[in-house]
Amino acid sequence: MIQEVFDRQKMLFHSARVLVVGDVMLDRYWFGEVDRISPEAPVPIVRIAREDSRPGGAANVARNAASLGCQVTLLSVIGDDEAGRRLEELLSGDHIVSRFQRDTRLPTTVKLRVIGRQQQLLRIDFETTPSQESLAGKLADFKREIRDTNIVVLSDYGKGGLSHISAMIDEANANNKLVLVDPKGSDWEKYRGAFMITPNRGELQHIVGAWRNEDDLYRRVEDLKRSLQIQTLLLTRSEEGMSLFSEGKAQHIPTTAREVFDVSGAGDTVVATLAAALAAGAPLIEAVHLANRAAGVVVGKFGTAVVMPDELLST
Repeated sequence: MIQEVFDRQKMLFHSARVLVVGDVMLDRYWFGEVDRISPEAPVPIVRIAREDSRPGGAANVARNAASLGCQVTLLSVIGDDEAGRRLEELLSGDHIVSRFQRDTRLPTTVKLRVIGRQQQLLRIDFETTPSQESLAGKLADFKREIRDTNIVVLSDYGKGGLSHISAMIDEANANNKLVLVDPKGSDWEKYRGAFMITPNRGELQHIVGAWRNEDDLYRRVEDLKRSLQIQTLLLTRSEEGMSLFSEGKAQHIPTTAREVFDVSGAGDTVVATLAAALAAGAPLIEAVHLANRAAGVVVGKFGTAVVMPDELLST
């Protein structure tokens, strides 16, 4: 099935236009060797040998959609700083059109990971909530960009960059554009009216509570969909694959991962692949199968990573 779906979609990805909005960040990695313990405290000393930087958050969603060949526009807020300029540089190399509001009072969100002996030893986060002025500017950009896109992805990382998400969903619906939301936090009322939300197991359980069995899960999801007027929910379940709740039924897709190395950014890959396939005209179930295959590929890579089109056939 995947070969047939892939062949049908590969050429169509290049005509698909995806608009990604959300919290962007720069993922930085410091790699080093650990040879001894500090005499000052019982912590390892890491001798840094190399560094790497990658787009993270909504920027990783945009990068994944672009890697499949889609035309991608990314809306967000960054600071007027070195990290923001580095993020723009990386995204430009991936042929992503970045429409960033610059907030001079805002440091660009950075997640710094220190890696020793292939293990993450420490993560340091630098982040501040954007100002209302910069967020209002992003909403104005959204209203201009929405007409020239096929599908919208709202990537919520809980950093404050989607304060106008309800207005964005209303605007997208008024323009007959599908909206996919990668959710965060406990307030899902703001996602009302979206076409699809894509929570992982922990995120959904936080909202609907623990379920006893699959029938109980189905009832809880259907109640949630009705209360929020959401048409579709895709639940990612790690080693158990995915469950699609749509049109009054649940469909379970087993995982395709051969080896799990790093789950960082896997949710970004899922929602990006879904958006790319749907924007290219794929039926929903085919888009889910492609997203499941993409997730199986990306968890075998280190850090926030992308899936190339031909890799969808490699698992």
